Amino acid sequence: MSKNAVKPMREIVDEVYRSESRRVFATLIRLLGDFDIAEEALHDAFRAALEQWPQDGVPANPRAWLVSTGRFKAIDGIRRRARFDALDDVTAQVDALADDAAMPDGEAIEDDRLRLIFTCCHPALPPDAQVALTLREVCGLTTEEIAAAFLTGAPTLAQRIVRAKTKIRDAKIPYSVPSPDELPERLDSVLRVIYLVFNEGYSASSGDSLTRHDVSGEAIRLARLLVELLPEPEAMGLLALMLLHESRRTARASKSGDVVLLDEQDRAQWNRDFIKEGIALVERALPLRRPGPYCLQAAIAAVHADAPNAAATDWREIVGLYDLLVAAEPSPVVELNRAVAVAMRDGPAAGLTIVDALLARGDLADYRLAHAARADLCRRLAKNAEARESYQRALALTRQEPERRFLERRLAELNK
Repeated sequence: MSKNAVKPMREIVDEVYRSESRRVFATLIRLLGDFDIAEEALHDAFRAALEQWPQDGVPANPRAWLVSTGRFKAIDGIRRRARFDALDDVTAQVDALADDAAMPDGEAIEDDRLRLIFTCCHPALPPDAQVALTLREVCGLTTEEIAAAFLTGAPTLAQRIVRAKTKIRDAKIPYSVPSPDELPERLDSVLRVIYLVFNEGYSASSGDSLTRHDVSGEAIRLARLLVELLPEPEAMGLLALMLLHESRRTARASKSGDVVLLDEQDRAQWNRDFIKEGIALVERALPLRRPGPYCLQAAIAAVHADAPNAAATDWREIVGLYDLLVAAEPSPVVELNRAVAVAMRDGPAAGLTIVDALLARGDLADYRLAHAARADLCRRLAKNAEARESYQRALALTRQEPERRFLERRLAELNK
């Protein structure tokens, strides 16, 4: 008996939705020319699957079936609304949508994902809208999840996404991959978006799980496509960085889902294939030109990955790389990460001095990891009252349950 025969059809359709819905959606946008019509067609197609697959069986190519069904559902919807529109306009629109020559093969469907990400990251859109739209439309994150990542309200985020889609429609932004001469200038925004997608999967902004492997895996897949299309050093650096971080995913949480810190992780669980690939990409990218932020971050991750154990980590090299990173892309978060590395090289007092200066500037006042880092440094210096206060501040800011449990354990240890 086949696997599908013993699974409830709803479960099968849900699995197909998780694995294929964003690919189907990307192709429907190209075929239908509108985000909202494509979204409606996608849901119509999956409703049809729930109705037809129990009788007809799961098609051999569910993705192609859903694209075809969604397209014809959209055509039917346009015909139903025809009485409100000019007949000539409706006829032309239906004829264009019904053209079977536009139907994609498997390779074209994959290309549609890349088309969609470049459309969502078009320079005509504000940078925050590019990120929000890509997270929503390419990766399927909910508005609430994106709002949490942006530290903003869900209604504000929803309005931002609506405005971005309206801009794409009204400005007739093309649904296409840029030409080779346009690609380099378009690359930065795409890399930033892919990395934010990865970060949401690697360290989920909220919820019961520390990570969301489906989201981080999607970011890695998108980065692979991008490197294949444009093997620029920073694209390779970003892919390397994500692979090296993702290599530790299994070891980052215990069987009960609790946080396991880097120096306590079982390195035998690290994915050696990802590490090998990531280090090879770093070595390939660094000599090509002056290293950019993603290459430098990947180099830092490679030093961690190359150490056989926590005690063997070359913190001097890591601090040196952070010095280059601060110069290349100064930011409070990079400075915080450098402070943690300095604490490992020179002792917790040296790190605490830097962290306190950062917090005094106010840039990281609402950043939970800054307060968690300060708490840990105070704990190591036996400044228990200050550590307790910083742990409580970090707890008030975290939205993730595994992080919350970790911080609560640290507080309980201080109270013993």
